Amino acid sequence: MYPKLTQEPGAIALAAQIARGELSPLEAVDAAIARIEALDGAINAVVVRDFDRARDAARALDGQRPGQGQPLFGLPMTIKESFNIAGLPTSWGLAEHKGYIACEDAVVVKRLKRAGAIFLGKTNVPPFLSDWQCDNPNYGRTNNPHDAARSPGGSSGGAAAALASGMVPAEYGSDIGGSIRIPAHFSGVWGHKTTWGAVSGDGQNFPETDGHEIALGVVGPLARNGADLALLLDLTLDLPLPRHDKPIDQCRFLYLGDHPLCAVEGAVRDPIEAAIVAIGAAGGTIKQDPAALPDLVRAHGDYMRMLGIAMAMGAPGPDGKLASAADWFALLDAQTRLQRHWAALFEHYDFVLAAPAAIPAFAHDLTSMQQRRFPLEHGTAGAEAVLAYAGLATFPALPSTVLPVGAAGHLPVGMQVIGPRFADRDCVAMATRIGQLLHG
Repeated sequence: MYPKLTQEPGAIALAAQIARGELSPLEAVDAAIARIEALDGAINAVVVRDFDRARDAARALDGQRPGQGQPLFGLPMTIKESFNIAGLPTSWGLAEHKGYIACEDAVVVKRLKRAGAIFLGKTNVPPFLSDWQCDNPNYGRTNNPHDAARSPGGSSGGAAAALASGMVPAEYGSDIGGSIRIPAHFSGVWGHKTTWGAVSGDGQNFPETDGHEIALGVVGPLARNGADLALLLDLTLDLPLPRHDKPIDQCRFLYLGDHPLCAVEGAVRDPIEAAIVAIGAAGGTIKQDPAALPDLVRAHGDYMRMLGIAMAMGAPGPDGKLASAADWFALLDAQTRLQRHWAALFEHYDFVLAAPAAIPAFAHDLTSMQQRRFPLEHGTAGAEAVLAYAGLATFPALPSTVLPVGAAGHLPVGMQVIGPRFADRDCVAMATRIGQLLHG
């Protein structure tokens, strides 16, 4: 089992209570606010609070029943600070944007509100959404609810911490370097990195800009169970994606035990391999087939180059050089070749299973990401301990669902379920089946 911190109902269960009239929207909102006020002092996850407007929105719903297409009617939730909500600040954790107030809701926020959700506020992020911990000059540091001395992950770390501790039943984040998957893994919740283009990121833009969606960057849901994750995904999809929902005993899984750039720590490997054994015992076909995989070292190098250009938004890189149009088109070609390789792999396998990171939640560390070293069983590792496993799905634009599978001592451990492009609903469905297999 993985460590759980709350018995609070998830999104579907809480919305059902509201729909049955067992709880009014205002009572649900007040209860969530009370949990935040009781729990968040030690965690510091919900850093932008909009309690008065949330109560007003709930009062407006009291006495009503859910309308058509409102499965989240009256449901209180929060969202990552980088998403615009009209009237609230969007700073991306940057001091120079602390005073920026959004004037329009992000597309995802609009869709979730249309489904009946009530937003209580926004959750913490690292500066520029570019770290696996959440510590910024505007809102301070977020602590992992399983261990306050450790990171909850990043950049959607506040989102995962609010979920894991039971403050809210649903969240939404973004991912370019594991920013949904790492918090899910570190904090013991569920998260889905969408296929690039499956869900609109409009309104999750750099503060005070209204530009295009960033290359490689996606938005996606976080929840405490697979059914909630599937609902949040369905409510926000841009495309009517298929769902095949094959049972485990009809599926072929390729298991990637280690990335060639960084081996998985035993504390993470053991619960993942226990899950692999359980999947095999349930009839799933499990293979380790390195020859089927693309050149992961080369793919990671290309990913890091594209990530650097995308995050810098065209500014000079660490070497002081500007990327040319030719550099960019060469990376697009490399990405396309990689996507073709993965498409060929998925003709033989339904899903790829891998660690979300080589390590469990790490101790708070103010060292810059470029200089940070993570202690391993045999030496140390740098950013590749996280980014090598995140980049598996990010550079080829594949969907990946992380579910909790076990524990490294008192810390949660997750596993990635990676599928073909636009097989988002299948990834969530298979992760849900695996979760039911492991945890009932």
